[in-house]
Amino acid sequence: MEIEDTFAEAFKMYIGRYMITAMTRRWAFLSAQESKGLGMSATLGPGEAGIESEVRIDQSPDHRPGYILDVGHRDKDQLEYWLVARIRKGALPVPTTSVFDAMPKDVLRYQIDLKGTPIQLFGDGYEEEVEKYGRILYRIPKMDGFFHVETKFGVARGIAGGNFLILGESQAAAMTAAEVAVDAMKEVPFVFNPCAGGIAASGTKVGGRKYGDAVATTNDAYCPSIREKVENTRIDAGVNCVYEVFVNGLYVESVERAMKIGIEAATTVKGVRKISAGNYGGNLGKTLIPLKKVLNLG
Repeated sequence: MEIEDTFAEAFKMYIGRYMITAMTRRWAFLSAQESKGLGMSATLGPGEAGIESEVRIDQSPDHRPGYILDVGHRDKDQLEYWLVARIRKGALPVPTTSVFDAMPKDVLRYQIDLKGTPIQLFGDGYEEEVEKYGRILYRIPKMDGFFHVETKFGVARGIAGGNFLILGESQAAAMTAAEVAVDAMKEVPFVFNPCAGGIAASGTKVGGRKYGDAVATTNDAYCPSIREKVENTRIDAGVNCVYEVFVNGLYVESVERAMKIGIEAATTVKGVRKISAGNYGGNLGKTLIPLKKVLNLG
């Protein structure tokens, strides 16, 4: 098993973090899925999002089951727009939901005020500002009761683009390793995997070889299916599938910890030939995370 001596190239991102609760785990999860939406890429809107963790009834303000979501964007205004949009379209219409801010105070940069947004305006004058569960909330009438949502949501300056590549002998081996890695990383708080299931099959490089106007294109160096056509392929003989696992988070230490746990889990799967990482020579982001450093964490 080879761990390539390379680094993941991460970059700064504005991140919001909130909790959706509901009467049952089913409806909390359905709302979390809907709110996540197309949250898998920093290269195209609406940015990145992921379900961080499940919340037990003794961990939520209203003592109901729920999920914590993280939403991120490199552009501050876009983050604000899409955080509001995700709550408005992914949570408010869903039966029995409430939404609470979940941003730790030690990383709080500023707050988004929901006054005047489509969330508050949905009440059409029937909404009320109330104090409940030790928080200031809007109580907005719905046909099944009231939608409670915090009036302000915190935003932090977090880290996006932590990643590692799993090079496998087969699609089954690489997929199993990626799934095991994503599951293992769930024990680390304050991180999220923005892709569907936490795994990216597309791979990405900045810009394009042929299409210069493209923001991002296929990471051809890591595509086994075209290795014969790629001059600088990074695919060795015996490697037939590559998956990328992305890790974003509020703290770089949490991202590094999650990467360590994920890589260690992936390397337990038979058929994994190599672990590498996606980077652009340090031209995209200023936060470089060497794989060797990550694996030496205590």
